[in-house]
Amino acid sequence: MTAKPLDGIVVLDLSRVLIGPFCTMMLCDMGATVIKVENPNGGDDSRAFGPFLEGKSLYFASINRGKKSITIDLKNEAGKKLLLDLAAKSDVLMENFRPGTMEKLGLGWDVLSKHNPRLIYAAASGYGHTGPYSTRPSYDILAQAAGGIMGLTGWPDMPPTRVGVSMGDLVGALFTVIGIQAALAMREKTGCGQKVDIAMLDCMVALLENALVRYQVDGTSPQPLGNRHPTITPFQAVAASDTHFVIAVGNDVLWEKFCKAIGHEGLLSDNRFATNPDRTQHIAELDRLLADIFAGKTAREWLDALEAAGIPCAPINKVADIMQDPQIAARNMIVSMQDPDIGTVQLAGSPLKLSGVEDEVTRPSAPRLSQHTDEILGQVLGLDATAIAALREQGAL
Repeated sequence: MTAKPLDGIVVLDLSRVLIGPFCTMMLCDMGATVIKVENPNGGDDSRAFGPFLEGKSLYFASINRGKKSITIDLKNEAGKKLLLDLAAKSDVLMENFRPGTMEKLGLGWDVLSKHNPRLIYAAASGYGHTGPYSTRPSYDILAQAAGGIMGLTGWPDMPPTRVGVSMGDLVGALFTVIGIQAALAMREKTGCGQKVDIAMLDCMVALLENALVRYQVDGTSPQPLGNRHPTITPFQAVAASDTHFVIAVGNDVLWEKFCKAIGHEGLLSDNRFATNPDRTQHIAELDRLLADIFAGKTAREWLDALEAAGIPCAPINKVADIMQDPQIAARNMIVSMQDPDIGTVQLAGSPLKLSGVEDEVTRPSAPRLSQHTDEILGQVLGLDATAIAALREQGAL
């Protein structure tokens, strides 16, 4: 097995449900040892989230693969001391509690950084650790709403629409990974750790793309446009005789090729569609013309013709299609996890492809609750069986 970028990095993971576990899953994929610290009374909430197979949560299994589980009661004084000892041996601590929770426990950044000045303390929350909304509770849908994403998603004159995956959590996790790796790189220069403060709201605002500058042009908030692009045309989903597919005619050179590929070169002499701004201005007329044209063949027939002409286009895949797609298979984006309780599970692979790192086709299973408690306390802290038993008697584990 080849070396991985984060080999030797130890992550103490206090997070639960999605934003934190997804972040630490990516760190684990890159070689970090992730010690998942869970509540002794049931552990990560997502262990109780469906779907289930043989009584085991696939939700939990899919984003906690390869981690080690240890239980610690953070409200117990001996448990707090244990966490401080583990933090002193760790490179990164990840948490996604509501801001102020760790401070109330006496385990905030100010305390932990004194025990380990090299520690990277990563905190992911709904609104961040500063500002007037800081202590508000948050979920993905709140972040999508407050951050403007829902205001741009959907169709005109329709109710606001949430993106079909948990973008607030997932993008927050990605930015947290970036922040952690930036802090690790900075530590190489300074020798000191630092706090990484990631807010789901901030991450949603960062994804608004050109909506912020479009607003500044005319003072009007951009509205939902369905499947089309606000400034490039045609760049949208269209309906063939059997189903929809997507075209992306990104410039005037492609427009000429596109018109020839669909057998309607006459569109090239129509002044309404001469340039991209013209096509965008007259999109309603162009949509009507294209609807009649594309209704004449199946999506597969159109995709074959457009691909042959070099026109960017794609089918609108369902999950079943993704699982069978040869490009996705070639990129090792569906990997296998062997779970001792439920057998083989197919999961999403890592999109990070590094030339010097093997991209394995399998992943380790997710841990049972407290599966590695004795192992971690023994290997990391040097505690023997008697000391571990004493901690259990004290209610720390």
